[in-house]
Amino acid sequence: MNTNLKLSKREHDIAILVCKGYTNKEIGKILFISIHTVKANLEHIFEKLKVANRVQLAIKYTYETEFRYK
Repeated sequence: MNTNLKLSKREHDIAILVCKGYTNKEIGKILFISIHTVKANLEHIFEKLKVANRVQLAIKYTYETEFRYK
C-alpha cells in the first residue's frame, strides 16, 4: 500500500471492499462491525484521501495503491 495515503488497516480493508462494490451493510457483515462503524470509518477515509464519495474513493484508491481488480 502507498504509505502516503496513511489509512489504518481497518480503513484499508473498508476501502478495498468499497472498490469491489460492497454496500455498507455487506462490509459490516464481512468485517463483523456495525453499519455505524462502517460509515464513521468511511468519513475518516474520505477526509484523509480528500474525496467526497465512494466513486471518488474507488477511483483514487485503485490508481494510487497497489490494489487492482482481478
